[in-house]
Amino acid sequence: METPTARVMEKNSYRVGISQIDPYRSYYITMSILDRLEITGRVTEVLGVKASPQDPNWRGYGNYKDKAIDFKYQFLREGKYAPALALGIMDPHGTRLYASQYIVASKQIYPFDFTIGFGNGRFGKRPLASQGEGFKIELFQTPKDWLKDSQFFGGIQWAISDKYALMIEYNPIRYHRQTQDPAQKKYFKEPVSSHFNYGLRWKPFTWAEIDLSYQRGDQIGINLSTAFHIGRPLIPIYDHPYREKKEDMASPLSKRIAKALHESGFSNIGVIEDRQELWIEAQNDRYYYNTKAIGVIVQILSRIVPQHTGNIHITITDNRIPLFTFTTSRIDITEFSREKITANEFFFLSRIDTSVAESSEVPLKHEKLFGYGIRPSFQTFLNDPSGFFKYRLGVAVWGSYHPWKGSSFIAGLEGYPLNNISTTNEPLSIPVRSDITLYKKKNITLGRLMFDQIYKGKNEIYGRIAGGLLEIQYAGFDGECAMPFFGGRFLVGLSGSLVKKRDPDNVLKFKDDIKSWYKTAFLNSRINIPKHEVSIDIKAGRFLAGDKGIKVTVSKFIHGVIISAWYSFTNTSVFSDRFNRGYRDKGVSLTIPLRLFKGADSKTAYSYSLSPWTRDVAQDIEHHNNLFDFMGRNTKIFIDKDREDVFK
Repeated sequence: METPTARVMEKNSYRVGISQIDPYRSYYITMSILDRLEITGRVTEVLGVKASPQDPNWRGYGNYKDKAIDFKYQFLREGKYAPALALGIMDPHGTRLYASQYIVASKQIYPFDFTIGFGNGRFGKRPLASQGEGFKIELFQTPKDWLKDSQFFGGIQWAISDKYALMIEYNPIRYHRQTQDPAQKKYFKEPVSSHFNYGLRWKPFTWAEIDLSYQRGDQIGINLSTAFHIGRPLIPIYDHPYREKKEDMASPLSKRIAKALHESGFSNIGVIEDRQELWIEAQNDRYYYNTKAIGVIVQILSRIVPQHTGNIHITITDNRIPLFTFTTSRIDITEFSREKITANEFFFLSRIDTSVAESSEVPLKHEKLFGYGIRPSFQTFLNDPSGFFKYRLGVAVWGSYHPWKGSSFIAGLEGYPLNNISTTNEPLSIPVRSDITLYKKKNITLGRLMFDQIYKGKNEIYGRIAGGLLEIQYAGFDGECAMPFFGGRFLVGLSGSLVKKRDPDNVLKFKDDIKSWYKTAFLNSRINIPKHEVSIDIKAGRFLAGDKGIKVTVSKFIHGVIISAWYSFTNTSVFSDRFNRGYRDKGVSLTIPLRLFKGADSKTAYSYSLSPWTRDVAQDIEHHNNLFDFMGRNTKIFIDKDREDVFK
């Protein structure tokens, strides 16, 4: 209901929900991406209270809405006698309208679950002051004030059955004293009639929950939520194994292997028989994990390759650039197919070389010179004064041509039949992104028209250059170089771009701009922590508007789903407007593989980012390719980590 417990969600799970208890309506998503840690993003709408009613720019916005991020960490698990203990930090940044820090304990004595907590701010005696761009946590920074301002709360849940539970809680919130709350002046001039809330919890399915409550002595509340595991396919993934036809068995071995690989989702296939050794080169077009692609190739070879063959070398490529070579033997493949050795033992007996830079000279079969695709595109523009929820929905179509190794000529067209993006904000002092609505409000746009070339040399040195219409807003030149160290635990690189702003009304012209050229220059680094599937990116240098500093991005990989969050620290003195000065760029992004919904494997993934469009701090151009991502999970540490997926 209103007060928290010490319970946390299972690791690698998430919950999405909506609740309403007048005058509040809340939309939220909660994720647990690390053990015993919950992170919640929520938007609280105050019904019947208009945002900035005196400002004409805000007439279309609607009710007041507050955005917040909450954290809860269970630092002590529940034991036979000891309760679970958790620390919660609610809304530590920005306006802090509904902020609090609390310590809470929960103990189950089945069928009852008891909770008692102690917290300040929203649960305390007085509201907490806003913080702006910084973070404020009184529990750590001014513990005496936290102790003085905090109050007790608690409750009991009675599990009648697996599907039903009754709840009662004591909610100490002094609504009439929460003077920063926009609802206070209109709805809470006097104390609420009761601090006790009562509720019924119903779980019709394992993934769904409905809560009905009677709160504050005079209000009916409802909460609807669904919960799922992150990265768990909604439809089980199954790829039909290749079955060779009898008429193909009389063909030469190289032709049989090439056909089998092509029908199994590979292209740019080369096969060389050298004495008793076999060399295979193939581009993985279907499988999300390249280690899974290796497993598919091994299964095919176990049924086709003759027993007298010695070593087998399998090179996985991307646009004919070799990523790594997997070397095994026909004997080991046979032993594995007969279940004489386990998958881990087979992998241990094999060898992986990520430093391979040259591909074979053999003519390729099933060459993939052209690529194309179409996907739905949904982009949001949130919290603009002209309206809280703006969006555009349509499709993105792209095509590519790859005439030589590592090369790509790319064209992308986007169409949005549903598009209501607009703004009442004016571009700021150095508008590198704060004028992006001029581009986003177009229903049809040429998103890209560019050339991109990737190079891989000896010692795993990568390079990339690109030129043309690089993204929706900028055209020019972009380049970078990068190299992995310690098997891929560290990636280091340099990058930079020299671009001009495109004309939003003419896709092939440049915009008449006070600042004709924009340039960036960065020292890039990535720290990979494969044990926890976490990576930390640090980009240091000059950003588009000329502000200098660093941007830190933390990403968590969960069964193919990538969740990222970033925060910047730059010198904003180059800006003359008050919105950019002192601002810190931040945001979150989510990448979801199509394989979770398709019922078959796929390399396609969809990304969604949520960050302010109307600020210009710590901005970079969009990169069609990124060398760190190109290397991705093809470094030694991740190939070893993903080996359990090889034969799934």
